Amino acid sequence: MEMNISEMYQTMGIDSDVYTFGEKILSKLEERFKEIDKNAEYNQWKVIRAMQENRVSEACLLGTTGYGYNDIGRDTLEKVYASIFKTEDALVRPQITCGTHALALALMSNLRPGDELLSPVGKPYDTLEEVIGIRESKGSLREYGITYRQVDLLPDGAFDYENIKKAIHDKTKLVTIQRSKGYQTRPTLSVKRIGELIAFIKDIKPDVICMVDNCYGEFVEIIEPSEVGADMVVGSLIKNPGGGLAPIGGYITGTKECVENAAFRLTSPGLGKEVGASLGVMSSFYEGLFLSPTVTAAALKGAIFAANVYEALGFPVVPNSTESRHDIIQAVTLGTPEGVIAFCKGIQAAASVDSYVSPEPWAMPGYDSDVIMAAGAFVSGSSIELSADGPIKPPYAVYFQGGLTFPHAKLGILKTMQAMKEQKLIEIPCIH
Repeated sequence: MEMNISEMYQTMGIDSDVYTFGEKILSKLEERFKEIDKNAEYNQWKVIRAMQENRVSEACLLGTTGYGYNDIGRDTLEKVYASIFKTEDALVRPQITCGTHALALALMSNLRPGDELLSPVGKPYDTLEEVIGIRESKGSLREYGITYRQVDLLPDGAFDYENIKKAIHDKTKLVTIQRSKGYQTRPTLSVKRIGELIAFIKDIKPDVICMVDNCYGEFVEIIEPSEVGADMVVGSLIKNPGGGLAPIGGYITGTKECVENAAFRLTSPGLGKEVGASLGVMSSFYEGLFLSPTVTAAALKGAIFAANVYEALGFPVVPNSTESRHDIIQAVTLGTPEGVIAFCKGIQAAASVDSYVSPEPWAMPGYDSDVIMAAGAFVSGSSIELSADGPIKPPYAVYFQGGLTFPHAKLGILKTMQAMKEQKLIEIPCIH
């Protein structure tokens, strides 16, 4: 029996004009998708080679309980991460609860009272504001006498090298560089640009620690920030490197000293990396890492499809439809709260899990405004899975990411168009 794809989408609530418009956009993306597949192939080889070189065995998948002494799976996985990122050491643990926790851990373990933290790329992601103490919070760096300053990007997104140089002084201990855009509409930083910034900073103060928040960036390019001078690279396992299978966790990879400091902060002085049972998640960690290059490629294709669709509909998008990609996030400025809400409802309606749920804005911990989040995920909050979110505040931009497979990401974007069409927020152009 011949399958009519258009009719199949119609049974899922997608009007024929929405489907036809999406197909027209897709027909122009074949070459870009081939390039993504080429990068994914290289990164897949890199992961397999690291697993083979570090002798990953069936015993590594079993896990431990209690103290977790001599956990071969945990210790080998950390060697695998160090090999992939080309670093001296790595800390990869289920006890790291999320990306914000991983970043807080890296900062708190490598800064001391009297030190200063510098962000040369503007304001960090919202949840780090309370970690740093930009917004008052219990246990912030500010409470421990660690000061903070930032240098905003120039209006065109370039680094403000002149003011960065002025901001570095004898107390500047650690520089934090956020690769992705967060809830901003600035460009994501390429690994090349990050390397240029690190080289500039190290030329001024060679002993400063340069940390990169790598969330949403892993395996998008064929090199990572640790290969261009970063002392620490930090991320979450429920984003790219978990491949959609890791149920929790985060990583810090970098110099031996930075990673050791983080391990002592995570567990206890004197214990460090020696304790921390893997609790049966090692199989998911390994298999998720194995799948992550191709899963990331699927998410990238979805982001590019979204950029092309919404740019064609007349909305500002970052990155735009033709720019090179350095993370999996697609920002779309919809201009109204209704637009952000309708977009997120469309993503939720495309989910395999909780598709019948209607997301609503709410006062989510760690944010300074109501936030709406759509994520019908197998792993709660996993943003490598099809998801979208955004703060309900000007300029009313939504941030789309994820999709374990491209067909799922495609369905999600078609559903957002359908939801916005039904709310009379867009008109679908006629295709001839």
